Amino acid sequence: MKAGIVGLPNVGKSTLFNCLSNAKAQSANFPFCTIEPNIGVVNVPDPRIARLEELVKPERVQMATVDIVDIAGLVKGASKGEGLGNQFLGNIRECNAIIHVLRCFDNDNIVHVDGNVNPIRDKETIDIELQLKDLETVEKRLEKTNRAAKTGNKEAQAEKALLDRIRETLLQGKSARTVVAQNQDEEALMEEFQLITLKPVLYVCNVDEASAVSGNQYVEQVRELVKDENAEVIVLSVGAEADITELESYEERQMFLQDLGLTEPGSAVLIRAAYKLLNLQTYFTAGVKEVRAWTIKIGDTAPKAAGVIHTDFEKGFIRAEVIAYEDFSNFGSEAKVKEAGKLRVEGKEYIVKDGDVMHFRFNV
Repeated sequence: MKAGIVGLPNVGKSTLFNCLSNAKAQSANFPFCTIEPNIGVVNVPDPRIARLEELVKPERVQMATVDIVDIAGLVKGASKGEGLGNQFLGNIRECNAIIHVLRCFDNDNIVHVDGNVNPIRDKETIDIELQLKDLETVEKRLEKTNRAAKTGNKEAQAEKALLDRIRETLLQGKSARTVVAQNQDEEALMEEFQLITLKPVLYVCNVDEASAVSGNQYVEQVRELVKDENAEVIVLSVGAEADITELESYEERQMFLQDLGLTEPGSAVLIRAAYKLLNLQTYFTAGVKEVRAWTIKIGDTAPKAAGVIHTDFEKGFIRAEVIAYEDFSNFGSEAKVKEAGKLRVEGKEYIVKDGDVMHFRFNV
């Protein structure tokens, strides 16, 4: 599962990517500095794993990770291949969610491709290019579906009705994610269409250092614009985040954050938000050999969660022993949780909850 960072050139995408992954993607003051998409495997900050490590004292600890992709800046006409449009749009299509970076700071030393700072216009530029590309995809699919629908094929007629609704939405300048599937068949079809504007989106307002805590007028404009999109808006000073990653010690980083008025780096907030955006959650295994966070989809059953460790665990699943994280933390050990009667035995239908501490019984 990958989240792709998109935006116009020079809005801070590559600098943000470097902060998130500590990979050193080239970062320069001109467009098309990032040509190949850089991929960073990023640890998901989670204070629960530190607490489990403190209690269990394992030999090693493994955190959950999320893949972040740095995609080069889109420009007007990308849907028609302008700039490096086709390649960029292909890279976005391969991601599962979009982190859309908007420039919300003034700085005469950093060139803006359109001459002045205007996050509303910038957002619309990107949206239009993505919508145009989806419109092209929908119209190509309609050509084929229309022929089958005319023969009386019921499935084709249902698909045509959905494609017509999506096409109308795109022509109105709205993204495909605003189209609500009316049943499970439509849900499955929408996934099959692989439309870019169906992907969930998170907006990152890149602000100056002084606006890192409470934002600014540009951020308010963005919030107002996206209020009907059911999308999260995160305020981040990418320049300050870059400075934080340069500091050697934890103490220095904490002092820097305090000076900014922050309790943790904005990048940590963003990584957790991206994880959630990808519909992911964490369960833990906790033993003396290893405390580990495992990544699963929200809604996964116990056998599916077991299969993330090894496919044999899923195939031969018998049951799961489950402790809620809060109980493990409060009682301090598995033995004390058992004494208190808080360990549960769950079967194949159990829907795993975020933070569950689990052991699996299986037979292959």
